[in-house]
Amino acid sequence: MYTMGIDVGSASSKAVILRDGREVVAARAIQAGTGSSGPGRVLEALHAESGLGVEDMSFILATGYGRTSLPMAGKQMSEITCHAKGVFFQNPAARTVIDIGGQDVKAIALNDQGGIRQFYMNDKCAAGTGRFLEVMARVLEVPLEDMAAYHFRSHSPAQVSSTCTVFAESEVISLLSRGTAKEDIIAGVHFSVAAKACALAQRVGVRSTVVLTGGAGQNSGVADAIQKELGVPLVVAREPQLTGALGAALLAYEEMMRKEHTA
Repeated sequence: MYTMGIDVGSASSKAVILRDGREVVAARAIQAGTGSSGPGRVLEALHAESGLGVEDMSFILATGYGRTSLPMAGKQMSEITCHAKGVFFQNPAARTVIDIGGQDVKAIALNDQGGIRQFYMNDKCAAGTGRFLEVMARVLEVPLEDMAAYHFRSHSPAQVSSTCTVFAESEVISLLSRGTAKEDIIAGVHFSVAAKACALAQRVGVRSTVVLTGGAGQNSGVADAIQKELGVPLVVAREPQLTGALGAALLAYEEMMRKEHTA
């Protein structure tokens, strides 16, 4: 039995195919989100990787900002639920989840069975999100994928606002004009992201193991800053950008099992 989870976010589209609710058959991410060609392209990429299409799926579940725009999905669920499910499947020791997406930051507290105890979400401002990092990378003229290398060369991280992307952009331009080293500015940007994420995590109550998910989890500089800010070990989820889609595929399998048992 094959099930698919599709996570269409603001900045990217992700999808995972599972066999029998356990084995990942295919998983892809496309850097184009809701309202774009991203959902169609990620399905094409999955088909190219696995030979499987929508018609081969027993059930498809969608999550993310664009979840209601996918007619092939039999059900939609929140990113909170899907990230919790995906993290706990990969790491049953997880008790705190920090998810940094393109347009929001979430902190989720899990119980010992992987259920959601509490969550907080910041979705009113781009500060501390993937979009924030993209803006800073553009201003600094450093490719996003190179920011971690700069981070680890820093010896004196700069102070960068964690409260507003517009203010932070102005601060970064001012720091550049004063000759502040790019590695120190980038480290400051990462600690700014960490401050926002860790404030949410403290609200749900930080319990080990702490797991980082979302596109920002691909940036080891961000992970380093969060770990230092929290003062506890941090685990980056395997393929952190795909965690929500994995959770959606797992929930699709559970939905199919319920339907079979009630048939």
